[in-house]
Amino acid sequence: MADMRIHGLDGLSPDERDRRLAADGRFVFFEYCISFIVGTIRRPSPVYFLRPGEVGVLRGLPYTLLSLVLGWWGVPWGLIYTPLTLLTNLTGGRDVTTEVRTLLRATQP
Repeated sequence: MADMRIHGLDGLSPDERDRRLAADGRFVFFEYCISFIVGTIRRPSPVYFLRPGEVGVLRGLPYTLLSLVLGWWGVPWGLIYTPLTLLTNLTGGRDVTTEVRTLLRATQP
Protein backbone atom coordinates (compact mmCIF):
# COMPACT_ATOMS: atom_id res chain seq x y z
CA MET A 1 0.00 0.00 0.00
CA ALA A 2 3.00 2.31 0.01
CA ASP A 3 2.13 3.40 -3.55
CA MET A 4 -1.50 4.15 -2.68
CA ARG A 5 -2.55 7.30 -4.57
CA ILE A 6 -4.70 9.74 -2.63
CA HIS A 7 -6.09 12.69 -4.56
CA GLY A 8 -5.69 16.02 -2.78
CA LEU A 9 -2.48 15.29 -0.84
CA ASP A 10 -0.16 16.80 -3.44
CA GLY A 11 2.33 19.16 -1.86
CA LEU A 12 1.32 18.44 1.76
CA SER A 13 3.89 17.26 4.24
CA PRO A 14 2.81 14.57 6.71
CA ASP A 15 2.73 17.22 9.48
CA GLU A 16 0.54 19.56 7.41
CA ARG A 17 -1.74 16.65 6.49
CA ASP A 18 -2.14 15.75 10.17
CA ARG A 19 -2.92 19.38 11.08
CA ARG A 20 -5.62 19.51 8.42
CA LEU A 21 -7.05 16.20 9.59
CA ALA A 22 -7.20 17.57 13.14
CA ALA A 23 -9.11 20.57 11.75
CA ASP A 24 -11.84 18.31 10.28
CA GLY A 25 -10.17 17.18 7.09
CA ARG A 26 -11.13 13.68 6.00
CA PHE A 27 -10.45 10.89 3.56
CA VAL A 28 -13.39 9.71 1.47
CA PHE A 29 -14.22 7.67 -1.58
CA PHE A 30 -17.18 7.93 -3.90
CA GLU A 31 -18.99 5.23 -5.84
CA TYR A 32 -20.17 4.76 -9.37
CA CYS A 33 -22.48 2.29 -11.05
CA ILE A 34 -22.47 1.22 -14.70
CA SER A 35 -25.01 -1.18 -16.16
CA PHE A 36 -24.96 -3.26 -19.34
CA ILE A 37 -28.61 -4.46 -19.37
CA VAL A 38 -27.76 -7.95 -18.06
CA GLY A 39 -24.83 -6.92 -15.86
CA THR A 40 -24.08 -4.12 -13.44
CA ILE A 41 -20.86 -3.05 -11.76
CA ARG A 42 -20.58 -0.91 -8.65
CA ARG A 43 -17.09 0.36 -7.87
CA PRO A 44 -15.35 2.79 -5.52
CA SER A 45 -13.42 5.80 -6.76
CA PRO A 46 -9.87 6.48 -5.67
CA VAL A 47 -9.52 7.94 -2.17
CA TYR A 48 -9.76 11.73 -1.91
CA PHE A 49 -8.46 13.99 0.85
CA LEU A 50 -11.05 16.66 1.63
CA ARG A 51 -9.50 19.65 3.36
CA PRO A 52 -11.39 21.37 6.17
CA GLY A 53 -14.43 23.14 4.74
CA GLU A 54 -14.22 21.39 1.36
CA VAL A 55 -17.56 20.10 0.07
CA GLY A 56 -17.44 16.41 -0.82
CA VAL A 57 -20.49 16.58 -3.06
CA LEU A 58 -18.54 18.59 -5.63
CA ARG A 59 -15.65 16.12 -5.70
CA GLY A 60 -18.10 13.25 -6.19
CA LEU A 61 -20.06 14.96 -8.95
CA PRO A 62 -18.38 13.14 -11.89
CA TYR A 63 -19.16 9.77 -10.27
CA THR A 64 -22.73 10.87 -9.54
CA LEU A 65 -23.29 11.95 -13.14
CA LEU A 66 -21.78 8.72 -14.46
CA SER A 67 -24.15 6.69 -12.29
CA LEU A 68 -27.15 8.81 -13.27
CA VAL A 69 -26.50 8.26 -16.97
CA LEU A 70 -25.23 4.67 -17.03
CA GLY A 71 -26.37 3.05 -13.80
CA TRP A 72 -30.09 2.44 -14.19
CA TRP A 73 -30.07 0.12 -17.20
CA GLY A 74 -29.27 -3.19 -15.54
CA VAL A 75 -32.11 -5.33 -14.22
CA PRO A 76 -32.34 -5.78 -11.27
CA TRP A 77 -29.00 -4.57 -9.86
CA GLY A 78 -28.83 -1.27 -11.71
CA LEU A 79 -32.10 -0.26 -10.10
CA ILE A 80 -30.73 -1.24 -6.68
CA TYR A 81 -27.11 -0.05 -6.88
CA THR A 82 -27.68 3.31 -8.59
CA PRO A 83 -29.67 4.87 -5.72
CA LEU A 84 -27.10 3.53 -3.24
CA THR A 85 -24.21 5.13 -5.14
CA LEU A 86 -26.16 8.40 -5.42
CA LEU A 87 -26.79 8.37 -1.68
CA THR A 88 -23.10 7.84 -0.94
CA ASN A 89 -21.99 10.59 -3.31
CA LEU A 90 -24.64 13.15 -2.43
CA THR A 91 -23.83 12.84 1.27
CA GLY A 92 -20.18 13.71 0.67
CA GLY A 93 -18.67 10.27 0.06
CA ARG A 94 -17.88 7.36 2.33
CA ASP A 95 -15.58 8.45 5.16
CA VAL A 96 -12.53 6.18 5.44
CA THR A 97 -10.34 8.53 7.48
CA THR A 98 -9.58 6.02 10.24
CA GLU A 99 -8.56 3.28 7.81
CA VAL A 100 -6.39 5.55 5.65
CA ARG A 101 -4.67 7.12 8.67
CA THR A 102 -3.76 3.64 9.88
CA LEU A 103 -2.31 2.75 6.48
CA LEU A 104 -0.39 6.01 6.22
CA ARG A 105 1.14 5.59 9.67
CA ALA A 106 2.16 2.02 8.85
CA THR A 107 3.93 3.15 5.63
CA GLN A 108 5.72 6.22 7.01
CA PRO A 109 9.46 5.78 7.53
